[in-house]
Amino acid sequence: MSVATILNQFNSSDINGAPSDNIGSQKTSLSRYESQKRRDWNTFGQYLRNHKPPLVLSRCSGAHILEFLKYLDQFGKTKVHNTTCLFFGHPHPPAPCSCPLKQAWGSLDALVGRLRAAFEENGGTPEANPFGARAVRLYLREVRDSQAKARGIAYEKKKRKKPQKQVEAPLIEEHDEDGNGGGIMIMAAGSSGADRNSVGNRISLPACF
Repeated sequence: MSVATILNQFNSSDINGAPSDNIGSQKTSLSRYESQKRRDWNTFGQYLRNHKPPLVLSRCSGAHILEFLKYLDQFGKTKVHNTTCLFFGHPHPPAPCSCPLKQAWGSLDALVGRLRAAFEENGGTPEANPFGARAVRLYLREVRDSQAKARGIAYEKKKRKKPQKQVEAPLIEEHDEDGNGGGIMIMAAGSSGADRNSVGNRISLPACF
């Protein structure tokens, strides 16, 4: 059972215990992200109420978030090999094994991001946001590294393409036959010496403005 499946099972009430129908009574078309974020928020609220002893959102800490993420592992569908498994570090195991199924790092990372946003949208402050706690960030990093080794998959961040620097065209002052400044020629970038004098590669401006 995936994260989305288990999260969809607990969408009957919101984080404060009010029926979710009250939230969704407004007939507004929500994006897929917003709909999933609402389901995640309702699920987390259900988890807090079912916790023993019950938890209050205002007293929820990063440790409780870690407990919630580990609880979701039982519904995971990603095979994570143990260090003693013959297929440890094998991206495509040739045979089944008894290693546990867990939530994939990418699913947990996206879930934490949605819940972090939902916390602040429901009145929480960034400073008190348990989903942004340092312990949660370290846990996600640990899950990412351990699953990368166990599954033989490297998680790499997409590098942003740097904007290409525009080469400034050199300014060359031209003189007429009498030695007076006749204008300024803007040489096109990348033009060779052979075609420097071509009309298409230069623009002459008057020297006096």
